Amino acid sequence: MIMSRCVPLLLAAVLTGAIVAQAPARPNIVHIVADDLGWKDVGFNGCTDIRTPNLDALAAGGARLTQFYVQPMCTPTRASLMTGRYPFRYGLQTAVIPSVSDYGLDPAEVTMPQCLGAAGYRTAIIGKWHLGHADKKFWPRQRGFDYQYGAMIGELDYFTHEEHGVLDWYRDNEPVREQGYTTDLLGDDAVRFIRAQDASKPFYLYLTFNAPHTPYQAPPEYVAKYAAIAEPTRRTYAAMVDCLDANIGRVVAALDEKGLRGNTLILFHSDNGGTKNAMFAGVMADMSKVKIPCDNGPYRDGKGALFEGGTRVCALANWPGHVAAGQVDGLMHAVDVFTTFAALAGASTEKCKPLDGLDVWPVLSKGAASPRREVVYNIEPFRAAIRRDNYKLVWRTILPTRVDLYDLDKDPGEQQNLAAAHPDVVAALQQRVETLAKEAAKPLFLTDQFKVVMRNMNGEPLMPGDDGFGDVEGAPAAKHR
Repeated sequence: MIMSRCVPLLLAAVLTGAIVAQAPARPNIVHIVADDLGWKDVGFNGCTDIRTPNLDALAAGGARLTQFYVQPMCTPTRASLMTGRYPFRYGLQTAVIPSVSDYGLDPAEVTMPQCLGAAGYRTAIIGKWHLGHADKKFWPRQRGFDYQYGAMIGELDYFTHEEHGVLDWYRDNEPVREQGYTTDLLGDDAVRFIRAQDASKPFYLYLTFNAPHTPYQAPPEYVAKYAAIAEPTRRTYAAMVDCLDANIGRVVAALDEKGLRGNTLILFHSDNGGTKNAMFAGVMADMSKVKIPCDNGPYRDGKGALFEGGTRVCALANWPGHVAAGQVDGLMHAVDVFTTFAALAGASTEKCKPLDGLDVWPVLSKGAASPRREVVYNIEPFRAAIRRDNYKLVWRTILPTRVDLYDLDKDPGEQQNLAAAHPDVVAALQQRVETLAKEAAKPLFLTDQFKVVMRNMNGEPLMPGDDGFGDVEGAPAAKHR
């Protein structure tokens, strides 16, 4: 009789134990972001002339994300990642923060490291920030990161770590002058960080390479590997991507050596699509006569555009035993990263402003149906784009106006404009855009540039902040315009 009573209890204990065993413990998170990487410039998306064996191995053993969306440019995407909120809500929806500007991510926005840090995570950013540089209140250490190393802005020489002769290389708020190729230096620092971690405390590493953003520069030994590529810029670009992949491999190896790989989620993606238009290729060189080397595969256009080539990026997730291997087609956006990481970390989001992000862990881990039906590509005074299920609206509001409607299930390359055939769908999506536009903050980029233009027109001297870094002690001053 006693035995018969114990059996159900024993069975319940076994079942409970099985459930607990399947539930993921709070993982370490290594969040790797490439810069301006083309969708098809990795082997797991079909690239044949650039070798990316480490990324390909992560993709083969994890989830290859085919509908991972970001904003069309760097600053807006990074703001989305750090806040879980679309950048139109706080004025960072347009362009990037120029080196000559003094605005940044609103300090009232709760950031990823603040959220995860409050849950007991050690947090680090190794690499590019680009969410404010002119005032230290915008800097990573002031926004929740326990440790920082890398660039505050975005575009810099890979060997001198300068932009137009001005140093942009820091460790914990202090400028650093050192030799080395930035991709290797970031890889070195990430390996050191991992080796120094205590396995009893989880960490969040935001590893944000500036590769393969312009200027197109690579170590000679990597360039030599691609002698078969005739076009010189593509050859250098291939070497940059190869070096990026090699350093990601070193990071994975460090996790293995430290015994942390089994409890570490790796998420990799680009910050926007590969550059296709010289206008978005940077300010450090004249790119008008350079053959832009990026390949976004079947997707239209690239960085800066609201079409798929600018916003649907190569991405993968890998966590042995927790992320099933295979292709994952569910919709997800950069804003979902915040919410998903917070849920995995057991972190509270109560102090955050209303989040746009959704928890997509079931999508990432086992290819479940995505809870996301809508993607907001951007809301700006002069253009907007939104996707609802399979339909995508691209609306240019400045004269001459233009309205495009695409069925992305049937036409992911956005070649057939269906606006005339589906006026009801167009009207519904335009109404949604109008609603979101009423909630939007004014783009800080436009306000900032208007002030600069007006001062120049009036012949006024440059004001604090026009040099790119205001009056911050020890901060570099960009002397170009």
